[in-house]
Amino acid sequence: MKASVMTAPGGPEVLKLQDLPDPTLNLDTDVLVRVKAAGVNPVDTKMRAKPSAYPVPLTNVLGCDGAGIVEAVGKAVKDFKPGDAVYYSQPPMRGRLGNYAQKAVIDYRLIAKKPEKFSFEEAAAAPLVLITAWESLHDRAQVKRGDKVLIHAGAGGVGHVAIQLARIAGAEVATTVGTRENAKFVTTLGAQRAIFYKEDDFAAAALEWTGGRGVDVAFDTVGGKTFTDSFAAVRYAGDLVTLLQPGPDVDWTVARVRNLRVSFELMLIPVALGLTEEMAHHGEILRRCAALIDQGQLRVHVGKVLPLAQADAAHALLAAGNMTGKIVLAID
Repeated sequence: MKASVMTAPGGPEVLKLQDLPDPTLNLDTDVLVRVKAAGVNPVDTKMRAKPSAYPVPLTNVLGCDGAGIVEAVGKAVKDFKPGDAVYYSQPPMRGRLGNYAQKAVIDYRLIAKKPEKFSFEEAAAAPLVLITAWESLHDRAQVKRGDKVLIHAGAGGVGHVAIQLARIAGAEVATTVGTRENAKFVTTLGAQRAIFYKEDDFAAAALEWTGGRGVDVAFDTVGGKTFTDSFAAVRYAGDLVTLLQPGPDVDWTVARVRNLRVSFELMLIPVALGLTEEMAHHGEILRRCAALIDQGQLRVHVGKVLPLAQADAAHALLAAGNMTGKIVLAID
């Protein structure tokens, strides 16, 4: 099979199209998928640049997200059969190759039937961001009807899905954006307030939006100063969920005084640690999201589609920033 192989840690140029042996079923819980498209995520670029930073060894074919056609299943697999169109998120860990390849072997617990309304490219763009946003809002912050939610980088991959999931839950949403174009985009997703973070103090804007009380939930997809500045935007005993690791110099005073509940979200951990119950939860999230997609309540925006041979260009484009939605590799 053809695969984009990480030949060494480094920049995008280390990704090279090569021939590899086809993967085979090794476990009764395996599903062999002919990959039709692979999503490209920021974590892929971090794995490429510094694979040693992860808690378990990575394989040399990256790509957490995929969508394709089932070709074969292990003996323990009952819910999928050859010919099924599926989507899933499985990171390149525990000896499994990622999805920048024509074929992949996936643990069945991570898989769901592809939404009927989605193309393979749209489906491949979806899993990691769907699971990340769902776990952050529902499992960590327990968002509910009537909540006011601040979502950072609302035009980005995770952010634009989080806006929709929060609105489906009945919450009101404010989000930070960098351009007027992105402000228009997030309003089409249901955001009631777009805050231009380059021009305005987003914490002050959030307080003004909530009558001085602060938001019930803040979702940080950016990290750094955005994380610490969010302390002041959240109400007393509210929730702040972050995707990034805070630095050692963080001043926690405002968070402590406001009695905030700070939560972390890293959706790769269940696979990294082999937590089968949590892996099954990922599959369930994708099944629930597929139903929302087919009901017309949820969409995933694909900003760019490139061929597998241009995985290096996809990584460079992602690193350049300012992407709206997701980048996808189309795989023939």
